[in-house]
Amino acid sequence: MKKIIKDKVLLVSIILTAIFFGTGIAFLFMGLTRYGWALFVLLPVVLGMVLGALPGRKTVMAGAILCTIVLLIGLYSLGASGFLCVLMVLPIIIPLMFFGHLIAFFIKRYLGAHDTDTLPVLLLPLFVFLIAAPVEQTLTKNEESIVSVSTTKIFNYTREQVYDAIKSVDTMDAPKPFLMYLDLPVPVKCVLEKEAVGGTRTCYFKSGNLSRADFGAGTITEKITALERGKLLKMAVTDYQLIGRKWLGFREAIYYFEKAGVGGCRLTRVTTYTSVLAPRFYWQPLEQLGIRQEHDYVFANLEKDLAAKYKQPYTR
Repeated sequence: MKKIIKDKVLLVSIILTAIFFGTGIAFLFMGLTRYGWALFVLLPVVLGMVLGALPGRKTVMAGAILCTIVLLIGLYSLGASGFLCVLMVLPIIIPLMFFGHLIAFFIKRYLGAHDTDTLPVLLLPLFVFLIAAPVEQTLTKNEESIVSVSTTKIFNYTREQVYDAIKSVDTMDAPKPFLMYLDLPVPVKCVLEKEAVGGTRTCYFKSGNLSRADFGAGTITEKITALERGKLLKMAVTDYQLIGRKWLGFREAIYYFEKAGVGGCRLTRVTTYTSVLAPRFYWQPLEQLGIRQEHDYVFANLEKDLAAKYKQPYTR
């Protein structure tokens, strides 16, 4: 701590990072910005450029990265963000900070700009974000991406057997995919109140993170819109309460049951969700990976339940 206080450039880099990202977080909670380009791209690039204006020290970026990690851990500790969300955001903002720093380097080298460690001067570029964030929020206020993710697996059971096993699940206990060990919600059970169109199915989740394993992660409530035993189970999501995932929404969950060979079933699960995260080229593959791991977990549990019910060996 004494070293940080004595090193003015390092101290200024930490203060700037705290102010820039702190402002972004405050704007997010106040509804003045969205989970979009201004927050995830513009802000780290501008911060990187500002850090690049400091006198050349190797400790500048080290201090900024340390401060960024501390801020994100703080959000996680306060329950404002999941651990997985923290891990997902670091690979986009850290490289963009370095990119901004590189821009500042070329500006100083080829345009003759001078170093400065004057805090008020270094804070001026923050106004770029202060203007861009509300503008983006206004222009894209109701904009969200709608994405469908499907997973298919063949089970050596009849379509009716698979249907009966998946429509309502008392306990889910299967090998977890790796993201569930980080913080991806783990399905616990799904309760079907009425097996008819208009009936309600509620799925309960817990946190996969070991430090929060005893805490519920929320629920997803579905309303059956179409069903035919052994052929189709289609549900519209009417409510979802998943902790720390305000950027993600759910629209529909569908199970298709098709014949596969002699006495087998090809089960396809389709999840339709919405997301306000941008840029999409970065976030969508990560979102889809998370959804597919949820599917894999449900399918692994389904295989286990079928094997137990019909006295067949279960292999992981």
